[in-house]
Amino acid sequence: MKKLYLFDFDGTLTYKDTMFLFLKFYNPAKYSFQFLKHVPLFILLKLKLASAEAVKKSFISSILKGESRYQIEKKAKLFFEENYSGLFRENALDFINNIDRDNTESYIVSASLDVWVKPFAEKFKMTLLSTQAEFENDVFTGRFVGKNCNKEEKVNRIKAEIGDKKFDKIIAFGDTSGDKAMFKFANESHYRFFH
Repeated sequence: MKKLYLFDFDGTLTYKDTMFLFLKFYNPAKYSFQFLKHVPLFILLKLKLASAEAVKKSFISSILKGESRYQIEKKAKLFFEENYSGLFRENALDFINNIDRDNTESYIVSASLDVWVKPFAEKFKMTLLSTQAEFENDVFTGRFVGKNCNKEEKVNRIKAEIGDKKFDKIIAFGDTSGDKAMFKFANESHYRFFH
């Protein structure tokens, strides 16, 4: 039986949201300053008066814009090495380690930025579908390539990746409303399965 596993990343496989963790790890002083500066936007977001994509882009950009791809990737590898063991839910790791790789394809489908999720996807030997950082001349512009990979966009990315491949079963794992479209797309879905 040919299966496809679709894993949301933050909160599903991990205990915490990696965006805040990575940005703080990348530049603690800048993070503290920009976090305080963004508090009003975070409040508007909680009240559903601001776009999640716009707030996310603004916060990430305030810390990483103008940084080289080399520097960001180097820090992302360090972040992975220092946080891997304590960040992941044990149940999720057990599940991933027991996947039948011969008959299963596995994707991480995440709204987080590709730059810091990539080392985790590589460790798990999974295809990464995520929000993509835009680089010009190997410098981060502060913008994303295409849309934030959340909600319907998750399904758009999955469909584009699958193409005409056929699976007997598509199984999705998620933990928020951002995964609803992916759940609808799958044959079987699991909400907070590893919690």
